[in-house]
Amino acid sequence: MTPATDIGAAAGAMDRGLALFPIPAGGRVPAPGWQRRATSDSGALVGLLADGANVGVGCRASRVVALDLDVHEADGSARNGIETLRTQLDIQGLADWPETFTVMTPHRGLHLYFRVPADCTIGSVSGGQSPLGPGIDVRGPGRRGGGYLVGPGSVVGGLPYLIVRDVPVAPLPDWIDQCLQVHGRRCP
Repeated sequence: MTPATDIGAAAGAMDRGLALFPIPAGGRVPAPGWQRRATSDSGALVGLLADGANVGVGCRASRVVALDLDVHEADGSARNGIETLRTQLDIQGLADWPETFTVMTPHRGLHLYFRVPADCTIGSVSGGQSPLGPGIDVRGPGRRGGGYLVGPGSVVGGLPYLIVRDVPVAPLPDWIDQCLQVHGRRCP
């Protein structure tokens, strides 16, 4: 039996202005048409979580760009997004970790959410192709449907997605915006 999604965590995401949609219980992949179901209407939350469904966060409907900082400890890979972001912060001369709504994934990675204008077209990039460096996937609103992330409170493999920094969603930092907006540009 799959543990149920934490409705309090999902409600916390909605309180931060994130638009949610259902993902099958225990899963990470939504049914086709998920973009049309994304909502920030808290009255719809119980219905979204019917049958123990997980939740996804739609980036276009939420007006966010999210950094998915993967941690691949088991395979001995150098793709540690948390360390890559720390290196990028050092390069940018920034001492502080971004103060924004943050969710820990079941494998101790992080999802950092950043607010963007409605006309933002930053797309999703994964698989080591992100201009921010190895281990950092980007989920953005894109030009059409946009990307998504598994949302807080969801449970995959018996492990939860946990809110670890329950603060407002901060605006996308200029230095990240510049790296993601210019196709082919690499961060310094």
